[in-house]
Amino acid sequence: MATFLSRLSRFSFRRRWPIVLLWAALLGGVAVLASRAPAVPTNDVSMPGTEAQQAYDLLEREFPAMNADGATARVVFHAESGRVTDSSTRGAIEKTVRELEQGPQVRRVTDPLATGSVSEDGSTAYAQVTYGVAASELEDGSRSALADTVSGASSSVLSVEVGGNAVEARSGGHAAEAVGLMVAAVVLVLTFGSLLAAGLPLLTAVVGVGVGALSIRSLAEPLNLGSTTTSLAVMIGLAVGVDYALLVVSRYRAELAGGRTREQAAGHAVGTAGSAVVFAGLTVVIALAGLSVVGIPLLTQMGLAAAGTVVIAVVVAVTLIPALLGMCGGRIGPARGLRRPRRPDGALRVGMGVRWGRFVVRRPVAVLLVAGAALGVVAVPAASLEMGLPGDEAKSATTTQRRAYDMVAEGFGPGYNGPLTVVVEARSGSADKAARNVAGRIEGRRDVAAVGQVRVSASGETAVLNVVPAASPSSARTTDLVHALRESDLVRESDAHVLVTGTTAMNVDVSQKLSNALVPYLALVVGLAFVVLIAVFRSLLVPLKAAVGFLLSVLAGLGAVVAVFQWGWLGSALGVTDPGPVVSIMPILMVGVVFGLAMDYEVFLVTRMREAYVRGQSPKDCVVSGFEHSARVVTAAAVIMISVFAAFLGSDEPILKTIGFGLAASVFLDAFVVRMTLVPAVLALLGRRAWSLPRWLDRITPDLDVEGARLERDPEAGAAESPGTVLAGSSADHLR
Repeated sequence: MATFLSRLSRFSFRRRWPIVLLWAALLGGVAVLASRAPAVPTNDVSMPGTEAQQAYDLLEREFPAMNADGATARVVFHAESGRVTDSSTRGAIEKTVRELEQGPQVRRVTDPLATGSVSEDGSTAYAQVTYGVAASELEDGSRSALADTVSGASSSVLSVEVGGNAVEARSGGHAAEAVGLMVAAVVLVLTFGSLLAAGLPLLTAVVGVGVGALSIRSLAEPLNLGSTTTSLAVMIGLAVGVDYALLVVSRYRAELAGGRTREQAAGHAVGTAGSAVVFAGLTVVIALAGLSVVGIPLLTQMGLAAAGTVVIAVVVAVTLIPALLGMCGGRIGPARGLRRPRRPDGALRVGMGVRWGRFVVRRPVAVLLVAGAALGVVAVPAASLEMGLPGDEAKSATTTQRRAYDMVAEGFGPGYNGPLTVVVEARSGSADKAARNVAGRIEGRRDVAAVGQVRVSASGETAVLNVVPAASPSSARTTDLVHALRESDLVRESDAHVLVTGTTAMNVDVSQKLSNALVPYLALVVGLAFVVLIAVFRSLLVPLKAAVGFLLSVLAGLGAVVAVFQWGWLGSALGVTDPGPVVSIMPILMVGVVFGLAMDYEVFLVTRMREAYVRGQSPKDCVVSGFEHSARVVTAAAVIMISVFAAFLGSDEPILKTIGFGLAASVFLDAFVVRMTLVPAVLALLGRRAWSLPRWLDRITPDLDVEGARLERDPEAGAAESPGTVLAGSSADHLR
C-alpha cells in the first residue's frame, strides 16, 4: 500500500498541472450538471415497517381527503380578557379562518367556533390547518402566508400563535460550517506557522466537499435523494477533509526537514501518512454506510452520501494535495524548530507531546485507573437514557410554536398538543360498530383525556377516531398509552384490526426502531472496522483496545448528553430551558460519526507508534515517538472538530443543539482521554504483545505496509540525507 501510494503521489507531484486541472474540470463539470439538474425531490419521510406508517398508508387509501401525512399548523387564539366567543374577538377569529383558507397549498381549515374547539373557560380556541402536501414539500410562500396571517390577527384583545410542522423554517444557511472553517483556519495557522501551508488543507477540503455535494445534487433526481441528504455529507466531508490534509502536509514538512527532496518528501508523506488516511477513511465509510441497517430511508441516504464524500476526501488527499505541494514549491518549507531550544542547564527542551507520552509510559497503571474512572463517572447518566422526538414543547419560550403549545396545554390540557389517531379496519362486517366498541373501551382509561367522534370511510370497511392523551406528547405516560392501545384487545370482533398512528405515535415508533437498531449497527461497524484494523496494525490487541476505547467514549458522551438535556445540569449555561427525553436519533448518529472520527485519531496516532516499532524502537519508546510526531496533529484535528460541533449549540433547534453538544463532548473525550491517555497507557502495559499476531492469523493477514517500511527499498523513492532523522531526530519538533 505504501509503495503504491508513494508512486501515485510522485506521479501527481510531477504531473501537477494536469492533476490540478483535472480536479478543477471535475468540480466545474459537476457544478454545471448540478445547475441543470431537476428540482431536488423531497425527503422520504416514510418509516417502513412501523405500525404508524401502515396506518398512514391505510388512511391515504380509505380517507384521501384527510391527507393524513400532509403538513399541519394549529393556530391558537387566546382572549386577553373575557371569552373568545365574545363579539370583540369572534369577528377577528372568523376573519383569520377565512384568510387561512385562502393560503397557498391549504387543503382545509377548521373553524373553532363551529367545531367547538374552545376551552371550558372560553379563553382559548384553536383552528387546525391542513395542507395538501407534506411538510418537506411546503413552499416558502405558504409558510410566509401563514406567518403573515397569524401576526396580522394579533391585537390588544386577542393573542394569536401558531405551532405544527408547517411552521418549521428551512435551514437558514451554513453558519456552523462557516464557524468551523474559521476555527480551522486559526488552528492550522498556529499548527503550521504559515498562511500558505494552513490554507492548503482548507482549499482541498472545500474542493472535496464541493465535488461531493454537487455530485449529490446532480444525482438527486435519478437516485431519489432527499433535499437534506447533503447535510451530513458537508459536515463530515469538511471534518475529514481538513484532518486528512493536515496529516499529509505535516508529514511532508517533516520529510523535508529530514533531508529529502520535495518529490521524495511528497512520496514518503503520502506513502506513510496517506496509508493512514486511506484506512482511517475506510473505517469512516464503514460507519456511515452502516446507517442503512437502521431501515429509515432518510438515514440511509444521508449515510451513503456522506460515505461517498469521505471517499472523495481520501482521493483528494493522495492526488490533489501532492500536486498542490508541487505547485507551491519552496513556499511551503520544512518544519521549523529543527534545533530544539535548550534549558538553562544546557539540556534540550522537549515538546508537550513528548513530556506527556513519557509521563504516561512511566505510570501506565495509575493513568489507566484515573482516566477509566473519570470516563465511568461521566458515563453513569447514560444508564437513565430516555429517548424521544421532542416537539414544540422543547423549543425556546420566545418562539411562536412554544407559545402556541403552552396556550393549548393551559386551556385544554397537555395531551391536546399530540392527539393519537386510532384506525379500525374491519375486513367484513361493520367498521362503524367495531370503532364504537373501541371508543367505548378507551373512554374509561385514566390516561385518556377525551375520545373524538367516529368517522367511517366511503367503503364502510375503515373507521377512524382521535384519542387525546392525558399527558404531554413526549411524556413516558403517553408512550405507555400508545403501547397499551396496540397491545390490548380493544375489539371483540375477530376480523377487526386496530392501528394507532398520528405524529405522537410515529415518534414512538421511530424511537423504538432506532433503539432496536443500535446494537446490530454497533456490532456491524465495530466488527468490520476490527477486521480492517487487524490488517493495518497486524495485531489483535490494538484493534480490540481501539474498539473498547470507542465504546467508553460513546458511553461517556451519552452520559454527558443525558446529564445536560435530560436532567438539566448546566442547562441555563447551555440554553436548555426544558429538560426532557434525548432526541432518539442522537445515539445512533453519535455512534456513526464518533466512531469514524475516533478511528481517524487511532490510526493517525498508533500508525506512527507502529512505524517506530518496526524500525527498531522499544515498545515504550515507540509510544513516546508516536506522541512526538502525531500529538500536535491529533490535537489540532480534535480542536477543529470540537469547534465545528460546538457551533451548533447556538441553534434555537433543540435537535441541532443536542447533536452539537453530544458530538463535541464525545470527540473531546475520545481524542484527549481515550486516544491520548488510555491508548498509550495500555500499549505501555502490553509491551511487545501489542504488536504481535498468532502465527495462523499472521499467515492469512495481508501485509499492507502502512508504516512504509518498503519505501526504504524502493529505488524510486530516494533516501533522506540522514537516515532515521525523520523518526528519531528533532525533525518533527513542529508537531510538539
